[in-house]
Amino acid sequence: MSDRWAIAEEPGGGALLVPLRRDGRPAGEVRREPDLVEAVRSRPEVGRWVWRSTAEVYPRLLAAGVRVERCYDVEDAELLLLGHAGRWGEPRSAAAAHARLHHLPVPPDPPQRAAEPGSQSSLFEPQPVHVPFASLLEVYEDQVRRHDEAKHPGRMRLLTAAESAGMLVAAEMNRAGLPWRADVHRAVLDELLGERYAGGGDPRRMAELADQVSQAFGRRVRPELPADVIRAFAQAGIKVRSTRRWELEELDHPAVAPLIAYKKLYRIQTAHGWGWLQDWVRDGRFRPEYLPGGTVTGRWVTNGGGALQIPKVIRRAVVADEGWRLVVADADQMEPRVLAAISRDPGLMDVAGQPGDLYKAVSDRAFSGDREAAKLAVLGAVYGQTSGDGLKNLAAMRRRFPRAVQYVDDAAREGEEGRLVRTWLGRTCPPAPGSGDDDEAGIPQERGAGPTPGEDEFTPGYASRNARARGRFTRNFVVQGSAADWALLMLAALRQSLHTSGMKAELVFLQHDEVIVHCPEDETDAVARAIRAAGELAGRIAFGRIPVRFPFTVAVVECYADAK
Repeated sequence: MSDRWAIAEEPGGGALLVPLRRDGRPAGEVRREPDLVEAVRSRPEVGRWVWRSTAEVYPRLLAAGVRVERCYDVEDAELLLLGHAGRWGEPRSAAAAHARLHHLPVPPDPPQRAAEPGSQSSLFEPQPVHVPFASLLEVYEDQVRRHDEAKHPGRMRLLTAAESAGMLVAAEMNRAGLPWRADVHRAVLDELLGERYAGGGDPRRMAELADQVSQAFGRRVRPELPADVIRAFAQAGIKVRSTRRWELEELDHPAVAPLIAYKKLYRIQTAHGWGWLQDWVRDGRFRPEYLPGGTVTGRWVTNGGGALQIPKVIRRAVVADEGWRLVVADADQMEPRVLAAISRDPGLMDVAGQPGDLYKAVSDRAFSGDREAAKLAVLGAVYGQTSGDGLKNLAAMRRRFPRAVQYVDDAAREGEEGRLVRTWLGRTCPPAPGSGDDDEAGIPQERGAGPTPGEDEFTPGYASRNARARGRFTRNFVVQGSAADWALLMLAALRQSLHTSGMKAELVFLQHDEVIVHCPEDETDAVARAIRAAGELAGRIAFGRIPVRFPFTVAVVECYADAK
């Protein structure tokens, strides 16, 4: 009997389902059930459910108390397979995949729905798209074939499975929510910003800073408006290009200190102020909509709520329930460990397999004990830093760890040449730097990578500049993207471990290389062990049995702000 079944809901209600063979074809007759939830609930023996979209199906199952072990998300797989074929950005819906399969006009994907804070059900309201069950089965069978034709079929199948597992984790995290004390949040805002005035406007502390800025310039200046600030500096005889903190700190003017302080508070007020609290926190929980693979590198984003940029001062509001704790785990020095794993550099693998500080170990081998130089060299290799001491440090890295540096050099060259560049498991970089990505991915955006006003692709030097920008992007992509693939496998392993152990612990947060589990106090030791075991297991599954370790720094706290 097959342990893999496809399932879809009929437009008029009820569900269609069928067992599947390993080649993706049906292994029996299509069955009809009166209710999709009950169809899944009554078949706990099914090892993997194949459906169109996890975001459409799984929240309904969770609401009914039904948990599934594994799934295969057809539309998520289509996105990965399109990228692998160099067709990044083409419509990824099941309807589009079916149209391509039959050489029909391909419908565009529906626009991403805006997040609706404060309503868990509205977050997952699906777009009204219907794909006949027979068409869905055709698409799945074709995807099985395309996986077999991938450059590394086993790795590509693992990537798709991991991404589908991430979709399950995201739905469960959205439902669980991050514990959040609204009273503590309000107290933090009152402490930082001061009391609010009736009728709106800046709270007291921000109003005081705005007045200090205006007094320093000798006229009324609105510090939240960069153009107004730049004009004020120009009238004072100081030319500035922007109001970024690093540029302001170089100036000698009495407006600088209150201006920087105002900007810091302004960011808190606009991103996590009273309005945010009212919109996003309900019943003691913050529930953003996590979107796995939302960036080019595979890192997650959220559809609203700004969950991946919570300032440390606001983290004081993230407090465990009474009798519970937050187990906060941060992967240690992830990028150099992943570089060691994917490059197979013997020296770097040996360093990454030792306990303790990786950068200190690198410095002892190649930088005469200078840890800071070693760290800059490793990160310079990943990011392509060649200015200042970067070139000298990179040369030392190249002498001591040649295969590691060559690996990212090759990725940069292939990117410059416009070739497909992939992570270890097969996630593929888009054809241009920054396409579909954002600052949340952790990759510096290439400003000016496209034509500037007055130039086009025929302007002398444009093509070479654009190629170099893509090379810098792909150099980092192979490392950061492979780290994101590892993180998916770690989450899948941790999710399974927490469930099979029978613990009450819940995964509630992910930020790149950091994960938070909310659990009863007496489960904290077991959770910490489960996290560390999941990291090592993910490393073996992703990269094989190599000496590289993937350790975590774990903190058990009542309040998130106390973790670091």
